Amino acid sequence: MRDLFDRIIENKGPLGKWASQAEGYFVFPKLEGPISNRMKFHGKEVITWSVNDYLGLANLPEVKKVDGDAAYEHGSAYPMGARMMSGHTDYHEQLEQELADFVNKEASYLLNFGYQGIMSAIDALVSKDDIIVYDVDCHACIIDGVRLHVGKRFTFKHNDVESLEKNLERATKMAQETGGGILVISEGVFGMRGEQGKLKEIVALKEKFKFRLLVDDAHGFGTLGKTGAGAGEEQGVQDDIDVYFATFAKSMAGIGAFLAADKEIIDYLKYNLRSQMFAKSLPMIYVKGALKRLDMLRTMPELKAKLWENVDALQNGLKERGFDIGTTSSCVTPVYLNGSIPEAMALVKDLRENYGIFCSIVVYPVIPKGLILLRMIPTATHTMQDIVETLDAFSAIRDRLQNGTYKRLSAAVAAAMGE
Repeated sequence: MRDLFDRIIENKGPLGKWASQAEGYFVFPKLEGPISNRMKFHGKEVITWSVNDYLGLANLPEVKKVDGDAAYEHGSAYPMGARMMSGHTDYHEQLEQELADFVNKEASYLLNFGYQGIMSAIDALVSKDDIIVYDVDCHACIIDGVRLHVGKRFTFKHNDVESLEKNLERATKMAQETGGGILVISEGVFGMRGEQGKLKEIVALKEKFKFRLLVDDAHGFGTLGKTGAGAGEEQGVQDDIDVYFATFAKSMAGIGAFLAADKEIIDYLKYNLRSQMFAKSLPMIYVKGALKRLDMLRTMPELKAKLWENVDALQNGLKERGFDIGTTSSCVTPVYLNGSIPEAMALVKDLRENYGIFCSIVVYPVIPKGLILLRMIPTATHTMQDIVETLDAFSAIRDRLQNGTYKRLSAAVAAAMGE
């Protein structure tokens, strides 16, 4: 028998093994100053492409005033207790109704955090006899939610409708044996690649199969659709999404999330969603703040228009310069390059130190070995000058990657790590 911690000490995991080289710079970096298109990193100004403040609400004076006034009036504690016990207010109800109206659903329910909220929702929606069918590229919060399910689950190839159909056939046969139902899970926007989920095609399969559809639209809410109601609105199938989920952490620049569905389903979730039943109510700072942000989403379409002006300029500029940005159909802008993890570290350090560009780096095991993904999040606060400087910097670092500069710079790191 071994000590429980022996394995942890011996094997830090595929990302953890890089901690001594990466922590504080490549992971757990510290961006300082007001949330905006340009912030401070290690004392230097950088153009920031790693903050999900899509509509640029985070640092607006009118938003900060509402947050500040709510903090002054209520503190960070009110209301105390879980919603079911003592943490319920008229403002919570108001926000839920306004959110439901905005995404064209009968009712909605507030969640303290998106990650644990959708995990708990999946757990509440299915029983041991039910079958889950989900996109293999779904976010970690969905994967963890599915792990809670004690019944059968199948994955379908990413955005592959033929694969989904085959798995629905398998699920249907199994559901006939168990007497259960089928829950299909996809995303409105896949946050790493930027592709929209094929919601229209998934909904069309309801003519052939009996299932309910849960959509995680964290990146689509506020950015897609005529009104900003998300990927379902964008694709014309919002009414056919049975359970809609989105967070406040992106377009709303806040904390919290919500589920929206028919009233009967929301009523069930209110009494069975363990992560909310046994957790403190969302504080008033975030509730009143979300009401203000939602009002701006509804009444200020120029914010989304500016966002997409920047998205189009950045993505078109990258494509014109020959960069591979995959098949993104959202604001999320991935740039794919070929290289090792040590090369990726050298490249990103060059970007930050010598070109003043801060974007997120994604490597194995999130993506296949040999690939580097630079993930960029355009916002309404970015300027055309930001975009031009960034495009020039990306052209320069690609040349250095291709001519072996980063391989030479990273040789010592690779040798030290045994790569």
